[in-house]
Amino acid sequence: MAWISSFFGEFYRLMSEMAPFLLLGFLFAGMLKALFPTDSIARFMGRRNFRSVLNAALLGVPMPLCSCGVIPTAISFYRNGASKGATTSFLISTPQTGVDSVLATYAMLGLPFAIVRVIVAFFTGLLGGTASHLLDRNQIGRASDIKDSPAEKLSFIRKVKLIFTYGFGELVEDIVKWLLIGLAFASVLSLVIPDSFFTTYIGNQWIEMLIVLTASVPLYICATGSIPMAAVLLLKGISPGAALVFLMAGPATNVATMMVISNSMGKKAFFIYLGAIVGGALLSGFFVNTFLPAEWFQVSHLHEHNHAGSSWITVAAAILLSGLMLLAIWNKWIHPMLQSKSPTMSTSENPYFTTISVGGMTCNHCKATVEKNISAIEGVDEVTVDLNSGNVKVGGENIDLDRIGMRVKELGYEFKGKI
Repeated sequence: MAWISSFFGEFYRLMSEMAPFLLLGFLFAGMLKALFPTDSIARFMGRRNFRSVLNAALLGVPMPLCSCGVIPTAISFYRNGASKGATTSFLISTPQTGVDSVLATYAMLGLPFAIVRVIVAFFTGLLGGTASHLLDRNQIGRASDIKDSPAEKLSFIRKVKLIFTYGFGELVEDIVKWLLIGLAFASVLSLVIPDSFFTTYIGNQWIEMLIVLTASVPLYICATGSIPMAAVLLLKGISPGAALVFLMAGPATNVATMMVISNSMGKKAFFIYLGAIVGGALLSGFFVNTFLPAEWFQVSHLHEHNHAGSSWITVAAAILLSGLMLLAIWNKWIHPMLQSKSPTMSTSENPYFTTISVGGMTCNHCKATVEKNISAIEGVDEVTVDLNSGNVKVGGENIDLDRIGMRVKELGYEFKGKI
């Protein structure tokens, strides 16, 4: 019982440390979404030169897209004219950071770590994109016959609405699972790993970085969810460089992402992408450990019960964040499950609707991408995606399943056929 109490105490302490800055990050993320929609930035990545690689890295750093969400966005850019170099730069720089994760990093790990994280995301994106531009001569994507529709111009009222519905709605739904997993794992690690474990039993920065790299490359955790885990590892004695490797490689790579890149852009592009992340992570970790003062990366404040930790602002932010997370859980899992159990009119016998199965969709960005791109196909009138089941209901009288399947695969998802 005491262990359970300690676990929830640690969980709340970590969450409350992040809450005020995470809420601020959600607000900024909503503003980015409303003011700089994804469709409008594609033109900055269209030229096949170094400038497009630079633009892609600059655009990717602040965008709140996880590695599952960045894949269809980047592949869509690539299919519509972006070079492999620009696409690779975007793929590397985007999932490592975002305005929400940068502010949460500042809250838990301090300003130096937040700044270093942004710089590393930018330069590794630049490194990977430049390497792709120089080493992969085939920079032109296989153009799709289905182009993205022009970005809709929103009124001021609709922009304000989008700021809140995306920042405090869709974005929270997208990260809530991995944020909870990150907080839970961090709480367990805090309780079971002895203090100074890494300095006592390992004590070699390269071994630490390689262990962390091996564990984080094939797995997925979002940029925000990785922060409490990195903070606890630092408290247990891991080197700042190894923590940076975890913060970089964990969000930037996973098995599914690597398979999509290999299939969509080719094996050479995949190896350049992976090499830039692995090499950039190890070099960045070495640089931090060797050339930056260790006191910049102290996180002992997480276990201090000071006045700021119990201020009304922190408590109110923790309560609000908890409410948003509970609402996200309801909207993403509980409400759809209850709806699926209630009697509804079946569309399976309606010739106007066709239901297909699509694998690999994990977030609201995936949902929006699939709905938008299938809707753009001639003969399709409406599209509805159910994330939980992976079923996609397509309405139209002249539906071409071959074209739909091709488009789904181009976006990096698995087309499983008609149900």
